[in-house]
Amino acid sequence: MQKPQRTKPTRHSPTGNRQSSDLIRNYLSGTIPPEWGSMEQIVNISLLANRLNGSIPKELGNISTLKTLTVEDNMMSGEIPYELGNLRSIERLFLNSNFFTGELPASFANLTSLKEFRIGSNNFSGKIPDFIVNWTNLTSLRIQASGLEGPIPSGITLLATLTDLRISDLGGPDMPCPSFKNTSFVNLILRSCNLIGELPTFIVSSDLVDFSFNKLNGSIPERFSDLSGTDNIYLTGNSISGNVPGWMTTIGDNIDLSYNNFTFDSSYSTCQIRETNLFSSFSEDKISKRVSCLGNNVCPRNLTSLYINCGGERLGVGDKEYESDEDQGGASKFFSIENRWGYSSTGRFMDDNTRDSYIAKLPSDSSTTNMSGLYMNARTSALSLTYYAFCMRSGNYTVRLHFAEIIFTNDQTYSSLGRRLFDIYIQDVRMEKDFDISAEAGGARKEIVKNYTVNVTGSTIEIRLQWAGKGTLNIPFRGNYGPIISAISVDPNFPVPKESENGNGVSGGAVAGIVVGAVCGIILILGVLWWCGYLRPRDTTELELHGLELNTGSFTLRQIKIATNNFDVANKIGEGGFGSVYKGVLPNGTLIAVKQLSSKSKQGNREFLNELGVISALQHPHLVKLYGCCIEGNQLLLAYEYLENNSLARALFGPKEWQLELDWPTRYRICLGIARGLAFLHEESRLKIVHRDIKATNVLLDKNLNAKISDFGLAKLDEEDDTHISTRVAGTYGYMAPEYALRGYLTDKADVYSYGIVLLEIVSGMANIADRAKENKFVLLDRALALKSTGNLLDLVDPKLGSEYDILEMMVVINLALMCTAITPADRPAMSSVVSMLEGRIVPESFIAEQTIPRTEMDRQKMMKQLENQSTNQMEEVSFAYTDSSTSAVDLYPVDRFSEYLQKRDNDAKKLLS
Repeated sequence: MQKPQRTKPTRHSPTGNRQSSDLIRNYLSGTIPPEWGSMEQIVNISLLANRLNGSIPKELGNISTLKTLTVEDNMMSGEIPYELGNLRSIERLFLNSNFFTGELPASFANLTSLKEFRIGSNNFSGKIPDFIVNWTNLTSLRIQASGLEGPIPSGITLLATLTDLRISDLGGPDMPCPSFKNTSFVNLILRSCNLIGELPTFIVSSDLVDFSFNKLNGSIPERFSDLSGTDNIYLTGNSISGNVPGWMTTIGDNIDLSYNNFTFDSSYSTCQIRETNLFSSFSEDKISKRVSCLGNNVCPRNLTSLYINCGGERLGVGDKEYESDEDQGGASKFFSIENRWGYSSTGRFMDDNTRDSYIAKLPSDSSTTNMSGLYMNARTSALSLTYYAFCMRSGNYTVRLHFAEIIFTNDQTYSSLGRRLFDIYIQDVRMEKDFDISAEAGGARKEIVKNYTVNVTGSTIEIRLQWAGKGTLNIPFRGNYGPIISAISVDPNFPVPKESENGNGVSGGAVAGIVVGAVCGIILILGVLWWCGYLRPRDTTELELHGLELNTGSFTLRQIKIATNNFDVANKIGEGGFGSVYKGVLPNGTLIAVKQLSSKSKQGNREFLNELGVISALQHPHLVKLYGCCIEGNQLLLAYEYLENNSLARALFGPKEWQLELDWPTRYRICLGIARGLAFLHEESRLKIVHRDIKATNVLLDKNLNAKISDFGLAKLDEEDDTHISTRVAGTYGYMAPEYALRGYLTDKADVYSYGIVLLEIVSGMANIADRAKENKFVLLDRALALKSTGNLLDLVDPKLGSEYDILEMMVVINLALMCTAITPADRPAMSSVVSMLEGRIVPESFIAEQTIPRTEMDRQKMMKQLENQSTNQMEEVSFAYTDSSTSAVDLYPVDRFSEYLQKRDNDAKKLLS
C-alpha cells in the first residue's frame, strides 16, 4: 500500500512471512488485494483510519495465524465473507465505522478465540446472533448503531470475562432489561435498545453505566447504590419514577437523570446538584411548561428573539448581538442564563480520558480565514446536547442552526477522513437524521445554516442534537464524535411592537394620574365580574387545570357553548366510544371539533389532567392538533383542529357521495404520513405512546389530503394502570393484533399490526371486515394472504386506480402490509423502518417469514370467537372495549360541503358535462 500520491494499494502490499502490517492513519485509498490471503505467518493487519473502499476479500479467511484484523474508520462496504469464519486464531476483529451490509455470517460461531469484537456504525441487517454467547474469551463487545436488531441474547450479559459491553441504537422489538451476574464491568452501555421493565437490581461497574433512551420504568433499586463508586451513570430519557436516591446527588460523580418521571423534591433549588443533571427529570415537567428544578422561573417579559454564540464569547454580527456561551460544559451538565435560556449536555467521550472541556476551537494555524467569528468556536457533546429558550411569546419563529466542522480538515491527511453524524430534533420532532455537517456544507471548515419554522404554544423552544452511534470515532484523535454546533438564532415570524418608552414628553404627574385611573377602572371591572359570578370560586379541578399550564389553550364552558351553539344537535358530527363530537367555530373563525369525553372514566380528574398534559405535549405534522381543553364541573371537553376532508375510511369506502377520488401518489403519501406519525409516537417523542386503535377512521385528512392521526393517548385516559398486560383491551374489531386481542399484551407492535391492515385498505379501497352481522371473518387480510400464496398480489389493487400506479411502489406497500400483520410481534418491523422503506432508504424483504406460532392461536375464526366471548384462557381476565370498524369516535363528520376538494371535483365534473 502507499501514501496519498499512490492510489493502488497492491504496490506496497505486505508479503512473505512478515508478522505485522500496521498501516493506520496513512490516508491510503483503494481496495484490499485478495493476494493478501496468501501471506504466511502474519499475525496483525491494521488499516485503521484510511479511505479504503470495496469489500473484504474472502481470501483473508486463509490466514490461519491472523490474530488481529482492523479495518475500522474506512469506507468499505458489501457483506462480510463467510470465509472469515475460518480465522479460528483471531482475537481482535474491528469492522466498525464502515458501510458493511448483510447479516453476520453463521461461520462466525467458530471464532471462539475472540477477545474484542467491534461492528458499530454499519448497515448490517438481521438480529444479534445467539452464537456470541459462546465466545467465552470475550472481554470487549461493541455493537453501537450497527444496523442489527434486538433482542440482546440473554447470555451476553452473563459472560464472565466481559468487561467492556457497548450496545446501542437497536431496531426490533421491546425486550426486558437483561440480568447481570458479572461484577467486573468497566463500561456497560445498553443505550436505545428498546429495553422495558425495571432497572436490574444487581449491577457493578467501575467507570460507566448507560441505560439512556430506553423505555424503563419503576423506581431505582436499592442495590443500585452499589454504583456509588461509578464515575458516570446515565439514565436519561426513560420513565423512571419515585424519589431520586440521596446518594445520587451527593457523591459528586457524573449522573444524568434528565427526562424521567421522578417525584419532585422542593429542596431542589437548581437543576444541577454537584455533577448530577436533574433537568426535566420530574413528572411535573412533562405536563407543564414550567421546569420544576428552576424554582419560580418567573418570566420578567416574553421574549421574541434569541441569539447564542455556542461555545464562544459575546459577539455582534450585523444588527444582532449573540450572547456568550463559554461554560466549559461536562459529561452531565445543565447550565442556564437567568432562566432565559440554557443547555443540557449528556455523555462522556469514551476512550479519551484527557477531555476537560466540551468546547471546540478552530486551530490557530488553520488556513481558513474567511469564516465568520461565529464559527471560531463550537459546543460539543458526546451523546445529547439540548438548548432551551424559555419565556418565548407564543407564535411562529424561524430557528437558524449554524454549523461548521472545525475539527476535521480539508487536506489530504487522515484528519480529513472523519465522519460526524447526528440527529436534529426541534420541539421533540426529528428534523434531520444522520446529519453530516461536512457533506451539507461541501467540506470541513465551511459554514452551513439550517432553517426551520417552529410554532411556540407553551413559551419554550427545545433544540436537541443527538448522537445515534454513527460516524467515525478516532479521527483525528480518540473520542471525537457526537454533535457540534456553532450558533443559534431565533427570529419571530410576526410583527413585534416596539417597547414603550417613558421619554415621550408625558409628565410624571400625568403618568401617575393614568396609573391611578387605570387601577380604579380595574377594581370597578373586577367588582362587576364578581357580581356576575365570573370570579367566584371554582372547583378544584379547574384550579388544577390552570396550575398545569398545559402546552395548549384552555377554554371556558361558556366559550365552548358559544362555539357549538350550546351543543346544538345540528352541530353534532359524531358519537363514539369516548363520547360525542360537535363542530364549533371560535370568534376568530377557526373551526374546531369538540370532543365531549365521558365523565364515567375510572380515573380521577387529577390523573385525567396529567394524561391530558402528556397529549398536549405531542405535536407533529401528522398528528391532529389539540387546540385546548375545558374542564368545568363534570364536563371534560377537548377542542381539536377541524379537518374538512374527514377520515380516510370515509374517503375510501364511506357513502358514495362522500368518497374522494384518491389517486396512487396521494394514497402513497397517506401511507407515509401515517407511518411518520406512528414513528414519532413510538420512537421519536420522549413520551412513548402506543395508540391502541389505529384504523382508517382514526386517520383524518386535511384540505391537502395530508394524513393526521387522531385520538392518540385517549385510550390511555380510560385505562387503570400502566402495565403491559392490559386489563381492558381498547381497540376495534378487525384491527387488533392477535397478542393484544387474545392476551391483552400491549406493545407498539400492536399499532404496527393495525397499520398493516390500514395499508391493505388503502391499496384495495375496501374495508378489512365485511358487515360483521353478515360475515364473521377478516376478509381483506385473508384475501391478501391467499393472493400471496398464488403469486397474484396485484389482484388486490383497487379497480378504481386502473393501471395508473407505480408497480414497484405498490409492491412495496403490499409487502409492508404483510410484514406488519405478521402473527408474531417480533416479525413486524419498527415504524421507523417502515418510514425508511417507504422513503426508499431500505428495500423491504421480498418475502414474509412463515408464521410459527401454534395453529390454534393463529386461527382467525377462533380469535373472532374469543373476541366475541370477551375472554381468553390466560390467567388474567381481559375485558374488551372494541367497536365495529364501521363506527368510531372519530368517524366525525361528512366531508365538508365547502371543502376545496369537493368544490374542485364538482367543477371538474361540470366542465366534463358541458
